Amino acid sequence: MKEGNDTFETSLRRLEEIARLLDREDLGLENAVSLYEEGIELSKICFTRLKEAEIKITTLKKSLENSGTIIEE
Repeated sequence: MKEGNDTFETSLRRLEEIARLLDREDLGLENAVSLYEEGIELSKICFTRLKEAEIKITTLKKSLENSGTIIEE
């Protein structure tokens, strides 16, 4: 799975699907380990995207504050 081509939402949906698959009792060990590994990579992608969004929002907020606009929290 290529990190650059997947949106946060796509990665999150696949992660949810993997969680459902891992709950199945008929899943073999090999498949479970493979899915778990994919899930870890997707978790990293989601975390990175969320962190990037947080940084962008913080930057935009600071830009507004510096322009004299008051932001209510």
